[in-house]
Amino acid sequence: MLTGDIKTTLRSMTMPMIVGMVMLMTFGLVDTFFVALLGVDELAAISFTFPVTFTVISLNIGLGIGTSAVIGRLLGNHQVAEAKITATAALMTVFALVGLLCVVGYHTIPIIFSWLGADALLIPLIYDYMSIWYAAGVFLAIPMVGNSVLRAAGDTKSPSMIMASGGAINALLDPLLIFGWGPVPAFGIKGAAIATGIAWAVGVIWILILLHKRSLMTPRWLTLKEYKTHAAGILNIGIPAAGANMLTPIAAGVVTAIVAGYGPHAVAAWGVGGRLESIASIVMLALSMSLPPLLSQNFGAQQIDRVKAAYQIAIKFVVGFQLLVFSVLYIVADYIAWVFTKETEVATLIALFLMIVPLGYGLQGVVVLTNSAFNAVHRPMAALCLNSLRLFIFFVPFCYLGSIYYGLTGLFAGVVLANAVMALISYAWFMRMIKQEQSTTLSHS
Repeated sequence: MLTGDIKTTLRSMTMPMIVGMVMLMTFGLVDTFFVALLGVDELAAISFTFPVTFTVISLNIGLGIGTSAVIGRLLGNHQVAEAKITATAALMTVFALVGLLCVVGYHTIPIIFSWLGADALLIPLIYDYMSIWYAAGVFLAIPMVGNSVLRAAGDTKSPSMIMASGGAINALLDPLLIFGWGPVPAFGIKGAAIATGIAWAVGVIWILILLHKRSLMTPRWLTLKEYKTHAAGILNIGIPAAGANMLTPIAAGVVTAIVAGYGPHAVAAWGVGGRLESIASIVMLALSMSLPPLLSQNFGAQQIDRVKAAYQIAIKFVVGFQLLVFSVLYIVADYIAWVFTKETEVATLIALFLMIVPLGYGLQGVVVLTNSAFNAVHRPMAALCLNSLRLFIFFVPFCYLGSIYYGLTGLFAGVVLANAVMALISYAWFMRMIKQEQSTTLSHS
């Protein structure tokens, strides 16, 4: 982490994460695939849930980012005992905050989804799914933050195995619980949520055993004084990071409401496109998880040149790779669309999405990696500002204006344009910060 070849280190840390992320992302994709077999209404219902479920997931991601940044810096400074207590404080924090958010979410299901544009016919289907999903929310929180502890210590293989196992369990249980078999009743859309909850519960047990065996946590409740001391650093980074991530589903909810104006078929296509986007961005997302520990440890060791080199290598790779992904998706868009639905109108819109939106994935990757980098070097407010600019100054307005003048085609093009503008701003901002840190390090030496 501190002395090895940067490209080799990033590759060795990212490859296991790609495998794990592929399986993790199958949660949403597999759910979408099997629920789509129930009908267009069920597909539209689960599409409406994405902005809300991602809000909860974003809190987990933010606290995981704070955990990784703080523990990575402590380990870079060889403060192992402090890192262990900090890991325990992180697990206690995410359990409490996510639990509270899920309780509030459960009691506001009809209100929230009505705001998002779901009509009265879809609300019961959404309630069936979300009431169970919220109950299982804390089962997702513990593994996500626990995996951040492992990654901060340089281990990306174990988190990959945990994520892959969860995805496999969900994929196996989905058809059984949705459609039923033998003594197992058909739960319909509820079955997708039940399968997900079981998979997450297995992850909780696994991660706690692993952290204890690796001596990466203190296996006891912390005193109030200990908790306040060690949770402060996590919250200082984690809350702005969570806020930055939670802005994404809020903006997505606004755009979903715009799409809803084109009818259930458009919402269904938008939902499928979003799930496919998560798969198409696997490498980018894996890199955004493996890059921060490397940056945090080198930042803690005041090796700013290695921070800069790692960031630039990651940026160059993600732009090139995602252009390749776009080329493939453009060619096979029609075939992918027909895998998910035989409804001609929905399939046509899915294909349209895949021939436009993925063009901006590499540019979006620049923004995502820059956000991760800012959090890794303890600049969470910069990451929050970047995400706010991207979503509410560019993404939502560009999508809205595009939809007014060119319909759904214009909305999809607005996504690409917003990512292009923000990629330039993000890269320039981070490089300016690096230059300032290099000057500060030189002056102190």
